[in-house]
Amino acid sequence: MTQIHPTAIVDQGARIDGSVSIGPYSVVGPHVQIGAGTTVGPHCVIEGHTTIGRDNRVFQFSSLGAIPQDKKYAGEPCELVIGDRNTIREFSTFNIGSPGGGGVTRVGNDNWLMAYVHLAHDCIVGDNTIFANNSQLAGHVEVGDWVILGGFTVVHQFVRIGAHAMTAICSALFADQPPFVMSQGQPAQARSMNFEGLRRRGFSAERIAAVKAMHKALYREDLTLEQARGRIAELAARTPEAAPDVQMMLSFLDRVTPQRGIVR
Repeated sequence: MTQIHPTAIVDQGARIDGSVSIGPYSVVGPHVQIGAGTTVGPHCVIEGHTTIGRDNRVFQFSSLGAIPQDKKYAGEPCELVIGDRNTIREFSTFNIGSPGGGGVTRVGNDNWLMAYVHLAHDCIVGDNTIFANNSQLAGHVEVGDWVILGGFTVVHQFVRIGAHAMTAICSALFADQPPFVMSQGQPAQARSMNFEGLRRRGFSAERIAAVKAMHKALYREDLTLEQARGRIAELAARTPEAAPDVQMMLSFLDRVTPQRGIVR
């Protein structure tokens, strides 16, 4: 049976799997769905049209599904969707989406989100990410798979962070950060590629060599972004094993706008 503490307030309209645990003094609203094996700690508030998948762990004092911090929001039924096996630590705040940004804030699977993490409206977070304490995303931010954000990283609205990227502590991102890039500073600047992270994830020497070549084209040869794209595209033919990595980089760069640019 569902383990709901007597002091918790769970609306009768909420859809809670029978294996869910909800701690003391937590509040769950009428439009909330929580999947099997998920545990909700004490003093949490889960509201709005929020869907939480299987085997998540939500720690105390988290706020999930509150309305966006957007003055244009007028009560539309927007959503927060959280996948499976995520760890959400203390005092995290994830807002629902907004009508102007697709209406959904989305978190994937197997993410490790530490204390005081904030996901504003319409953020999209992939799988297997790590957000250290006080990482803060403004609205409409997109974060790819396997990204690591150092503590106190702040990300400007509409910024994108590519897969396998990493930021140092207290970084401030105002531009898109391509896949594999490591950045640091205020504003953040590209420092290297996340080679150690790629090795730990089983990237072969050939794939890592291709990532090094992409880094060289973007940051070491004084090329324009368009010239760098052409140089990177040539890598797929030379290193077929790295073709998916090259295509991921090219797809990311295709969406870079002149107004936003990339970290340099």
